[in-house]
Amino acid sequence: MSSAEAPRAVVVGIAGKRLSDDEKALFRAAAPLGFILFARNIETPDQVRALVAECRDVVGRPDATVWIDQEGGRVARLRPPHWPAYYPARAIGALDGWAAQRAAYLQARLIADDLTALGIDVDCHPCIDISVPGAHDVIGDRAFSEDPGIVSDLGRAACEGLLEGGVLPVIKHLPGHGRALCDSHVALPVVDAPLALLEESDFVPFEALSDMPIAMTAHVVYAAVDADHPLTQSATGIESVVRGRLGFEGVLVSDDLNMQALEGPLWQRAERALAAGCDIALHCSGRHDEMAELLPRTPVLAGAAAARWRLALSRRAPALPFDRHAARDELDALLAGAAGV
Repeated sequence: MSSAEAPRAVVVGIAGKRLSDDEKALFRAAAPLGFILFARNIETPDQVRALVAECRDVVGRPDATVWIDQEGGRVARLRPPHWPAYYPARAIGALDGWAAQRAAYLQARLIADDLTALGIDVDCHPCIDISVPGAHDVIGDRAFSEDPGIVSDLGRAACEGLLEGGVLPVIKHLPGHGRALCDSHVALPVVDAPLALLEESDFVPFEALSDMPIAMTAHVVYAAVDADHPLTQSATGIESVVRGRLGFEGVLVSDDLNMQALEGPLWQRAERALAAGCDIALHCSGRHDEMAELLPRTPVLAGAAAARWRLALSRRAPALPFDRHAARDELDALLAGAAGV
């Protein structure tokens, strides 16, 4: 079976602005499911389009997905002067009712327009963690609100904007990173909140958006769920909370395997995440030595995970008609005076 027929259950980063010969050889031999772009991969629109085409060509799958983190605010891989700046989620969440929902939709629809022009078709957005006073600011202004109902409503509006623009949203960080007291990029957060509190707060947006095609796990230990493993690697947490309590039936992707919340070699981190119930592992560093060890040891996407992936891809549709200039003017009018752009 060729790599084009059997992609590995992993999305990988790449090192630079073009694929190296070593990367091409590796991806031909053991093709990842998709690729994720970071600032190091981005220079100009023409360069990004060429890189996206090169990634798809090397794995022999014209529909191979290309991912990015483009939220607005401080999490933006596409930036001026070639791409517009957008507002942090908190600024949108501070608006009233309909205005907030409209702004969340418009911003996501504009981002989708930016992405589809480059051939990028999956956005790790929206962040539907709730804001929790006193928690680490790794989420901070990336959260729409402290109110789980508001987060649910604005998260759905953002997802609709992306989907109508031809981009698959990835809700994150399931089942809620906002309460963490440390940054999972550098350490393993442990949330000691009782299950009843999590169910009435942190979990609410993820249950409300459980019909979305893709969700990203949190590298967080929830002591009330599984005191021994971060959710990403917790079979108990994924079965009882993600698939059970929250009813999420879509594709479950791990957060970045390189984050220091996880322990062990990269291949083992991926193995534990997939064994626990993640469908796809995410490896973002672009380091060739890590990918050369990880890719051959990652299984191909198969079974229920492959079925979920096919269903997610069926949600990716051509963008609906859209007046970009009118949408941007309306967004800026709604956010007049907001900080962040």
